[in-house]
Amino acid sequence: MKKLLLLLLAMVAFSATADAQGFLKKLKDKALEKAKDKIENKVERTVDKEMDAVLDGKKGQKNSKAKNQADDAEAVDDTPDAVGQNQKSDFVRGSVILFQDDFATEQMGEFPSKWDVSDGSLETASINGKKYAHSNAPDSRFSPLMENMKSYLPDVFTLEWDEFFCKAGEIPDFPFEFQLLDASGNQTGHIYLRYRPGNPDCYGNYTFKKGGGIDQNVVGSMDWDHLKQYTKVGQWNHFAISFNKRAFKFYLNGTRIINLPNVAAPARFEFIIQDENPYRGVANVVLAKGAVELYQRQATDLSAVEKAIAETGKFVTNNILFETGKATLKPESMEEIQKVADYMKKNPSVRFEVQGHTDNQGSDKINDPLSQQRAEAVVKALAQLGCDEFNLRAVGKGSHEPVADNKTDAGRAQNRRVEFIKK
Repeated sequence: MKKLLLLLLAMVAFSATADAQGFLKKLKDKALEKAKDKIENKVERTVDKEMDAVLDGKKGQKNSKAKNQADDAEAVDDTPDAVGQNQKSDFVRGSVILFQDDFATEQMGEFPSKWDVSDGSLETASINGKKYAHSNAPDSRFSPLMENMKSYLPDVFTLEWDEFFCKAGEIPDFPFEFQLLDASGNQTGHIYLRYRPGNPDCYGNYTFKKGGGIDQNVVGSMDWDHLKQYTKVGQWNHFAISFNKRAFKFYLNGTRIINLPNVAAPARFEFIIQDENPYRGVANVVLAKGAVELYQRQATDLSAVEKAIAETGKFVTNNILFETGKATLKPESMEEIQKVADYMKKNPSVRFEVQGHTDNQGSDKINDPLSQQRAEAVVKALAQLGCDEFNLRAVGKGSHEPVADNKTDAGRAQNRRVEFIKK
């Protein structure tokens, strides 16, 4: 019985041992599986982390590159407009429109309804969808229909029109003439241009009767070396005239190419087209009262400074100039600053806020401090001329207070200014 009991106990123990071993084996296998999963997850997280770092690095490089490109672009934008500072681009259309014709409502092939001819003939034609008055006869001479056909130009006016300069091979060349006349029909001014698309080149000459009763003409010429940088081949070209009492200016695509200080005042004008070839004519004609201000001298007289301050409480000038993108005064600015200094010495108790203004070419982060530095440079110059710096306060306004349209060269030139505000 005892042996049987021992045998049974041994069998139970063996069975328990076997079960325990099986359990332990399962536990071991499960632990190994867990550890394996943990290691794989850790490896996966590590790989993901490293990949993220790589991708973030690339993204950072890309963002850095984009930022650098943006900064570079901004640096370009912040460069002051050199053309705007070139007074050859000073054209400003008169404020009151006296005559305007874009030919848009004219019927094709019909004589333009707002025009008259003294010779030749006209018809409404089109180039690339843009209508114009086309000369369809040799030596066509035409003028706008006005109430008084003999005299309709004011003593201050602007005149604008477009002409198409075709590409090579379409026509050999075409001459163009424009003349100004007095009320009796005597010529006071004449401009001749000849465009040859085959070369291409454009040249011409001009003759004007001098003003002030002087029995003399002023003459000049224009050549391709001078005109080629402003001429647009295969496109419409914009011509403009500004006349102010005696001063005559002629522009091609916004750039002044004739500048005469004293010519006889005209009463009317006339276009002259010498042939009936394609493209021969004018478009977008605008005559307006008002013009570029009459040039007297670059610096303002002291009386003008006094008058401006007495009437408006401030003196505004575009004649204080700086080096491009800097707060360094140009030498020619000192004459204008001297006028302000003289006023301050004459009125020692007066106090000024000296405001520097820029155009919108560039970002505020460049223009704002630049305008402040320029205002400070003016204050320093005045102090060096003997003005009490206590009575001067420099303020940079950047481009935030424009007085003209920043979309045009002339407007941007007006916005680049220094103002002396009486306090």
